[in-house]
Amino acid sequence: MTHPADSHDLIRVHGARVNNLQDVSVELPKRRLTVFTGVSGSGKSSLVFGTIAAESQRLINETYSAFLQNFMPTSARPDVDVLDGLTTAILVDQERMGADPRSTVGTATDANAMLRILFSRLGEPHVGSPQAFSFNVASISGAGAVAFETGGRTVKERREFSITGGMCPRCEGRGAVSDFDLSALYDETKSLAEGALTIPGYSMEGWYGRIYRNGDFFPGDKPIKDFTKKQLDALLYQEPTKIKVEGVNITFEGLIPKIQKSMLSKDREAMQPHIRAFVDRAITFQTCPECDGTRLNEGARSSKIKGINIADACAMQITDLAAWVKDLDEPSVAPLLTVLGDTLDSFVQIGLGYLSLDRPAGTLSGGEAQRTKMIRHLGSSLTDVTYVFDEPTVGLHPHDIDRMNQLLLQLRDKGNTVLVVEHKPEAIAIADHVVDLGPGAGSGGGRIMFEGTVDGLRASDTVTGRHLDDRASLKDTVRTPTGHFEVRGASSHNLRDVDVDIPLGVLTVVTGVAGSGKSSLIHGSVAATDDVVAIDQGAIRGSRRSNPATYTGLLDPIRKAFAKQNGVKPSLFSANSEGACPNCNGVGVVFTDLGIMATVESPCEVCEGRRFDAAVLEYKLGERDISEVLAMPVAEAHAFFGKEGVNVAPAARILARLEDVGLGYLTLGQPLSTLSGGERQRIKLATHMGEKGGTYVLDEPTSGLHLADVEQLLGLLDRLVESGKSVIVIEHHQAVMAHADWIIDLGPGAGHDGGRVVFEGTPADLMADRSTLTGQHLAAYVGA
Repeated sequence: MTHPADSHDLIRVHGARVNNLQDVSVELPKRRLTVFTGVSGSGKSSLVFGTIAAESQRLINETYSAFLQNFMPTSARPDVDVLDGLTTAILVDQERMGADPRSTVGTATDANAMLRILFSRLGEPHVGSPQAFSFNVASISGAGAVAFETGGRTVKERREFSITGGMCPRCEGRGAVSDFDLSALYDETKSLAEGALTIPGYSMEGWYGRIYRNGDFFPGDKPIKDFTKKQLDALLYQEPTKIKVEGVNITFEGLIPKIQKSMLSKDREAMQPHIRAFVDRAITFQTCPECDGTRLNEGARSSKIKGINIADACAMQITDLAAWVKDLDEPSVAPLLTVLGDTLDSFVQIGLGYLSLDRPAGTLSGGEAQRTKMIRHLGSSLTDVTYVFDEPTVGLHPHDIDRMNQLLLQLRDKGNTVLVVEHKPEAIAIADHVVDLGPGAGSGGGRIMFEGTVDGLRASDTVTGRHLDDRASLKDTVRTPTGHFEVRGASSHNLRDVDVDIPLGVLTVVTGVAGSGKSSLIHGSVAATDDVVAIDQGAIRGSRRSNPATYTGLLDPIRKAFAKQNGVKPSLFSANSEGACPNCNGVGVVFTDLGIMATVESPCEVCEGRRFDAAVLEYKLGERDISEVLAMPVAEAHAFFGKEGVNVAPAARILARLEDVGLGYLTLGQPLSTLSGGERQRIKLATHMGEKGGTYVLDEPTSGLHLADVEQLLGLLDRLVESGKSVIVIEHHQAVMAHADWIIDLGPGAGHDGGRVVFEGTPADLMADRSTLTGQHLAAYVGA
């Protein structure tokens, strides 16, 4: 007879309606590996992350006291009828690591914290506590009188304190110093009132304009070139000072400290495109001359263990650092050395041994960031936990996918439930149970198409089942290059003085194992040149106010067309400006804060979720108001803006590009925060395709794409090449390699074992050669 405790071996979901899920019911076996498949946008993440993982985390948070819950993120219960048999969920998502310039691989994984303790105990000479080795702690000291109450009397005493930190005082622990090109901040021939400031967001109509125009420190109506030295100094460097402008108390601050706080505190990749362009134009970054980019002051760098200081240790490749730590035989810190050694070994095991601990976290690709987060869980003794992974094979060469599969099976075999959202056939093949969602994306998806084994999926007539065994064949003929882009002596990161000729006018694929130097070669040598449009892997970050129409720039021509047709201002047709519904401020929903409970979100009663003021909705274009236009899917909107009487050519061009990348089903006003990773990637691709350039550089455009979508992407790449463009793709997907005209393979390994060109030629030559890992995997894929 079975013990009652052993009967709970299923996670049961009934009636899930999160995002586009349509009353989904599914039962998942515990302590097994379940893979969720389906086209991009079919509802996989909504089911796995938005329903199962979200509810598990919410229930765990509810076990803490109300006081603690106040400090935790609150989330509402997912829209689902029954959720049964949940276990503690650990999420390993694809979000890039924090874009804070102070965050490195070492700080993100606690390896730095352990190294700091190690150097504070063993370093010679001894310079202080662990914080003396931290580049985020500044050295400060002070003295003065303190007054305190004791026994009913007020006692005054002199106290002194000092903190020894490791921060380099010149660059404040950033490793780089910035210099401003003043001519990019203002036009000195104009006065402030005439709009001399050329910084994004500092227009004379807004608050900044009022503050700088009416400040007491310099005249607003005099050209900047006529300012006295003191006035110019106040404009650029003034410390925060309270002033009164139009009867309002305001803090005034000079332009340079203001820009440093608002723009330079962010990672470059996280900036909006127009701000990034301004920063690139106005500011030059160079390695800090005092600490030589190590971020640490002289004291921290002077303390050494066996001739190595902490900066040297963090700069080592992790495989080398792991070997160095193993050689330290010091009983007094044995537990610390064991844990540090295990953490570094986990990096190597997961295929990230080529990184160094001082690598900025913002520079990691999505796949590297995800694997860095996995490191915490590999050695964990926890069992009966649900691990949730979002495409763990992103950014992995076919050779590395085998290793990732082993890690997932290892987690399962310890007695854990492993849920994986995945597109790659090699990763789907190891599943014990498969759940396929579809049939389409967005409102055309959200239903369960198949549940069962991998063989059952193969035999089923679903989109995934039909495409699971798809194998792209090599092209019969490859295109002839129209010229070559010469790269000579490329040596950034791990590249070994690489010389390579990249053919132009054809589809070139750059491949190689993760960490072999692909991005360093292409982004370092090609993407920085003029006439090149580079589309990197950086995620689109969007609030619920941003949507495909705002992100792609589509809303501007639409607003102008509405304004022209109705003889009113374009800003009326923006839900973030004058046209916003006064009740919900243009968000479409009203939030009710319930303290420790989740904030309740309900549709706005005044605009019924349409986001616009009622008066704005009376203005029409082609018999549609602005809210109806934003509710249209891309395909319908394309036809609408192309027809006679409406005919907005700039809008139709942007919509055609969105259709080209396979997003015809998306509605124009859908918040970006509700889109899947693959959909965001393609919106970004469509946006950049409008830029003028003869060469396109794409960094892993297949990430987040279903096998069926990859076919459409290959068609798009062909059309780009046929229109006269050169296309360079950094990619691991064998279908894209097989479709290439020319392949450049880097390797042979990762980190200092890579950085060399191991093959250049056609895909057929690469397969025939079989001397590289890529050649062997491509031959196996094509079945040659």
